[in-house]
Amino acid sequence: MTVDVEDYFHVSGFADRISPREWDDYPSRVVASTQRILRVLDAQQTAATFFVLGWVANRFPELVREIRQSGHEIGCHSYWHRLVYELSPEEFRADLIASRDVLQDITGEPIRLYRAPSFSITRRSLWALQILVEEGFTGDSSVYPVYHDRYGIPEADPAPHCIVTPAGTLDEFPGTALRFAALRLPVSGGGYFRLYPFRFSCFCLDRYSRQSNRPFVFYIHPWEVDPDQPRLPGRLLSRFRHYQNLATTEHKLNALLPRFRFATMTDSLASIADSPREYPLTAGLYGSFASRLPAATASELQPQHA
Repeated sequence: MTVDVEDYFHVSGFADRISPREWDDYPSRVVASTQRILRVLDAQQTAATFFVLGWVANRFPELVREIRQSGHEIGCHSYWHRLVYELSPEEFRADLIASRDVLQDITGEPIRLYRAPSFSITRRSLWALQILVEEGFTGDSSVYPVYHDRYGIPEADPAPHCIVTPAGTLDEFPGTALRFAALRLPVSGGGYFRLYPFRFSCFCLDRYSRQSNRPFVFYIHPWEVDPDQPRLPGRLLSRFRHYQNLATTEHKLNALLPRFRFATMTDSLASIADSPREYPLTAGLYGSFASRLPAATASELQPQHA
């Protein structure tokens, strides 16, 4: 069970209309909506991994402490919510370090898990996996083995696996996709959970679990349980993806949790640690799309503002 802690105005679908320079102009709702999810998880006695945006952590450190004190795991969701493949390696490293460090300062614990905004580690940005290892990360959940206009590596292994980079290994917990004939259907949560009928979501998650004998990943955003959030300008597709069925998400989440045994990303990976599938970053599935990168200089490690 994972939660991507970001506000409604951080969403990639509205990034062409709302600059990070304007974020402070919008009323934040992330604290209250995250607390709604915390109450749901507490009532169902479910532990989750919260991938927190550095911008949110910097402005609301008490929220990060509340998440951690409630027994949940903290991961990094970048600082500025910029798509990884739109950044240079130096910009990505700077953003990663800025977010990691603010979260570590708040929690007093090392941050080892990462999820890219909008699953944006794709063929164009596989170099980011090695940078994650170089900066002390041991787990990632940024690869989605589907076709999508914004993300996806369709050929990627849909089961949790290990990526071997020149800098070390990285446990990859990809977004969950269920194979139907030649099609991989995304079933991890988020907009898919809001769009699909509830029984169909449960059927897909149960079928994936039985077929693969591996844990699946489920994700949700705090703004998805906030039907009263302000409506933003954007393209028709972006508005459909963002606002569809917001009013029913919390109810569906309450109904989903008792049906499966959810845990944090670390605990879920530990349950299959004895039989990992390994893929070298420089060969095979991930090969020829990534290369070893020099470490960024100190002058490059400053937070980049979009």
